[in-house]
Amino acid sequence: MEPYDVIAGYGVRPGIYELNGATAIPTGVNFTISSNQAYYCELLLFKRESNVPYAVLPFPDNYRIGKVWSMIVFDIDIEDFEYAYRFDGPYDPAKGLIFDKNKIILDPYAKAVTGQSKWGTYNDSIYKARVVKNNFDWGRLTRKHKPMEDLVIYEMHVRGFTKDKSSGTGDKAGTFAGIMEKLPYLKELGVNALELMPIFEFDETLDHRDFYGRELMDYWGYNTVSFFSPNTSYSSAIEYNREGTELKEFIKLCHENDIDVLLDVVFNHTAEGNEHGPVFSFKGIDNNIYYLLTPDGYYYNFSGCGNTLNCNHPIVQNFILDCLRYWVTTYHIDGFRFDLASILGRNEDGSPMSKPPLLQSLAYDPILGNVKLIAEAWDAGGLYQVGTFPSWNRWAEWNGRYRDDMRSFLKGDAGKACDAAKRMMGSPDLYIPEVRGHNASVNFLTCHDGFTLHDLYTYNQKHNEENNWGNTDGADDNRSWNCGAEGETTDKEVNALRRRMIRNAAAVLMMSRGTPMFFMGDEFGNSQGGNNNSYCQDNYIAWLNWKDLDSNRDLYDFFKTLIRFRKEHDCIRKNCGNDAFGLPGMSVHDTKAWRSDFCDYSHYVGVCFAGYPGKFNKNYPQAVFIAVNSYWEDLDAELPALPEGCGYSWVLAADTYLERPFDTGRERCHGVFRIKARSVRIYETTLSYD
Repeated sequence: MEPYDVIAGYGVRPGIYELNGATAIPTGVNFTISSNQAYYCELLLFKRESNVPYAVLPFPDNYRIGKVWSMIVFDIDIEDFEYAYRFDGPYDPAKGLIFDKNKIILDPYAKAVTGQSKWGTYNDSIYKARVVKNNFDWGRLTRKHKPMEDLVIYEMHVRGFTKDKSSGTGDKAGTFAGIMEKLPYLKELGVNALELMPIFEFDETLDHRDFYGRELMDYWGYNTVSFFSPNTSYSSAIEYNREGTELKEFIKLCHENDIDVLLDVVFNHTAEGNEHGPVFSFKGIDNNIYYLLTPDGYYYNFSGCGNTLNCNHPIVQNFILDCLRYWVTTYHIDGFRFDLASILGRNEDGSPMSKPPLLQSLAYDPILGNVKLIAEAWDAGGLYQVGTFPSWNRWAEWNGRYRDDMRSFLKGDAGKACDAAKRMMGSPDLYIPEVRGHNASVNFLTCHDGFTLHDLYTYNQKHNEENNWGNTDGADDNRSWNCGAEGETTDKEVNALRRRMIRNAAAVLMMSRGTPMFFMGDEFGNSQGGNNNSYCQDNYIAWLNWKDLDSNRDLYDFFKTLIRFRKEHDCIRKNCGNDAFGLPGMSVHDTKAWRSDFCDYSHYVGVCFAGYPGKFNKNYPQAVFIAVNSYWEDLDAELPALPEGCGYSWVLAADTYLERPFDTGRERCHGVFRIKARSVRIYETTLSYD
């Protein structure tokens, strides 16, 4: 392959138009970028760490096919340069056209972004891209694809998980390498899927301010700068991870330990903000295509973050598909959680669509065929689709109804028993089992957005004063209960009740049909001091304090044993037949077995799961009964009877009224039992002669 022309001293020729981004080829680098409305484009080449281009290469007219410019630049060393673009085109803000030939534009397909050298460092460097090699050795490990019902998801923030010095990870703290050092801990805990809060390149210093105009840190990272690039600051060696190498090593190690890696992805908005925000990518390429705009050129804000991506425009749809395919093929990602996913179903005028093309394409895309697709099925514009999110039997959902109904029931609210029973049974009122199966509901009581599990039973009110918004930010509807005192206390009775409430919540979560998820540190009582919106808290508030593990080892052990118990009992997780012990696969009970006419003053729910584990081996039936008493007094309740002479008995496996709930002595039970106030009991069947 030979050059056709010489531009700025480089041999060039028309490139490979279908190859988006910048790609190293044997003779040089192929640069491809498109704009529907620009009439001029030029490629800028920079020496590393320089903001002044050393070469400017305008694309000749004959290097454009349709709306795509492509050029091969010969004899260019990918180790030596960075690149960006400039566009020119019409300027008419009322029509969403804001081309500026002086703006330096980051390639949306950039695989690595420069400009940041250290987390939290403010800089005035422009965003530029680098070309990556993609020569990582993944080895011969076969990728496993766990069904949703077998997952136990652990949501984590990469930096916050190990940044505190108590993590013991030294100079690896707050990075992928830091998590790698903690993988034995996670493996022992029993979680088998890590859901990472955003790891696409974002700029934590990008103009975020509080009510008084003071700068805030974008700690969570939901304002994406570059969708194809890993966040450089999450590497223990910044330059090392511009290639994504440390992230790949982390994912490879997770897979070797049979742990899936899921990414929290943000395709509802970008870091470019509204009309007052910066212009560094989509705005400078095709503003009125990439963003939803009002008729007079302003930005719709269904995200609550200034702008909204126009997800169902064909160009944006293709971009999102390309991005996810890249992360699956290049980084071996196992699934995605889509932030404010209801935006992905909005039309170009902002209205909800019944069959959004993007969501359908994601559901049927061959490369994405085995990855998990999880929707946060609401947005900041008031669209709430829990139970109605367009799914094509592929999408699971963060079940916000599970969180709300179970929180209300567990703290003793009246009239919630019936709803709690439905949530524990996989929410069949929301996800029809015959249509959605039992994989649609991701059950959670806590996540990054809200109280930790410890704080849920320590605070009645949010305490976000440190966010500098006058405690006006964050959710007010928390359905929390402080157990008698606001905040930390030395009252032994209050603290004992709080610990029991945490055990209750953990037990119910792990004993519910659907996929359980909890937030990092819940397993050892991590607190954020009542802050339920720690998006800007890059400090002790949001970082895990690993010293809490030492003081709450019993809680950690309880979580670990619950997870193991769930894995050992297939009937909890999925349909295993309908006639084990003559019991249906799932059944719900009031204090009287087989009665479920819950009234407004009911505070007890019993749920029974039964079936044959494995491949329906009828020689080994199993059943599990979970009894939940959210009442403030002891109650008498009844177990469903097992057939006489079946050779099996009910035994008490766990009782959250005990400080160590699985130390029950495994007493055999039948008929009526007494359950202590505000506690949970778990029964299982065992051979009578065991």
